[in-house]
Amino acid sequence: MFACSDCGKEIHEREIIYLERKPYCKDCYIRRLYEIKKDLLLKNLIKNQYLQDKRLIAAFNEVPLEEFIPKEYVDPNKIYEDIPNLFYYDKPENYRTISAPHMITIMLQGLALKENDDLLILGAKSGYIAALAHILAPKGEIIILEANSEIAKITDDNLKKLNLHDNITVNIKNPLEGMPELGPWQKILVTGAIKQERIHPLLSQLDPKEGVLYAPIGEDFIQIYTQILRIEEEFYGKKQLQVRFTPLMTQVELDELELITDFELLDEFEIKDDPNKVDQTLSKVKEKISIKYASSIFDDIELKPQPKFHVIKEKILDEQREEVLTSLENIEIIIAKLKKEDNIAGCFDFIDDIENQLENLKNFKKDFDIKTKKIQNFLNQIRTCNIVRKELRTENISKSDLIDKEMEIVNKQIEKINELKQLLSSEIERIKKL
Repeated sequence: MFACSDCGKEIHEREIIYLERKPYCKDCYIRRLYEIKKDLLLKNLIKNQYLQDKRLIAAFNEVPLEEFIPKEYVDPNKIYEDIPNLFYYDKPENYRTISAPHMITIMLQGLALKENDDLLILGAKSGYIAALAHILAPKGEIIILEANSEIAKITDDNLKKLNLHDNITVNIKNPLEGMPELGPWQKILVTGAIKQERIHPLLSQLDPKEGVLYAPIGEDFIQIYTQILRIEEEFYGKKQLQVRFTPLMTQVELDELELITDFELLDEFEIKDDPNKVDQTLSKVKEKISIKYASSIFDDIELKPQPKFHVIKEKILDEQREEVLTSLENIEIIIAKLKKEDNIAGCFDFIDDIENQLENLKNFKKDFDIKTKKIQNFLNQIRTCNIVRKELRTENISKSDLIDKEMEIVNKQIEKINELKQLLSSEIERIKKL
């Protein structure tokens, strides 16, 4: 018998796997192999000048790619190679891959994420890109729109497994519509091929204060990954590189979803081809990142007594914290009433009351990292349940069928109310500890 050089577990000679001339059990061998391959991959990405943001290096090290690939598709020889990884296969025309690491690097660095940016991701990619983005924007909210319900379920399970579901939300929805009701978005990332005209509904959802959309724009086999920067009502574009992506949605999903087709009714946005404007604006973020992670000057600074204005600022923050907690607790009270309300009109009134409280909370979102988009997302789902209940009553169906269908919708609504209540409780506890 031999002992595994990592976990110390006794293993039979025929079960030993040697790596770096050391004996390992199978599990430790795989884990160590991934560590070696990941280290080599990152060194190559840095050497080839793809990977430049030190935060992203930390993110790659922290987030395990193998956890985002179902076991039946995991190939230890392909993990942490600079190639796409298959994570979903239904039929030849409906498969999905997690993009190659160099492509993910280009995507995330192209967004120039700041720590409190809210990010909308179109196309789930199993949740891996969103998990990396969360480390770059830990105080922001990330919402994924995915058309395929099976992929959405895989993604949500992956995020829950790594305790990321509080920070990242997955919605089964037509990605081409975006999510205007939760806008504005500081950043929007499109992870699949998209036609030029389909980006116009998304551009209007960008934050007018230097919001960025990053997308592989084009048809057929070749697209151009393009950065689009919004400053007020002006849009500036920078074409970066030719890529080959699968469509954002397959024909199977297109057939099942109601798409935006009346583009003539939507605003057309002129995108000025101005790479210098894009670079000049986004370089401000990159310079801050460089200073933050490359300089050790802070190690030499002697701490001095805080000026009086800090005391004033702390007092203001304390007052704001009380206001935030009051709004959150008011929402909790309204939710308790909403849960017991049978009358549809009454439910709508309570939802409106919650949204009024939420409008106040949005004023403090950045100071307290409040998950206002996630709260609003739950409210939208609860509102939808009541709209469906209302429409059911106008349909010509039997009373027993009506009761069954309405009970199903009510149970769904209660499930969402409970999830919202849990989110509020965790937000209240977190803010009390600040």
